[in-house]
Amino acid sequence: MNKDQIKGRVEEAKGKVKEVTGKILDDDEMELEGNIQKNVGKVRAGFGDLKDDIKQGK
Repeated sequence: MNKDQIKGRVEEAKGKVKEVTGKILDDDEMELEGNIQKNVGKVRAGFGDLKDDIKQGK
């Protein structure tokens, strides 16, 4: 695993927690922030996956 994959998955997890917390607290802004953070994490992890694939020659 490379740095982008790890950081992306961490951001994805933090975003999911924030999103669920927003739902529980009925805080639409927090829920939206969590959703955005989760998706940014997914993109970063995907970028890390792509870098890893290129490095391995796939």
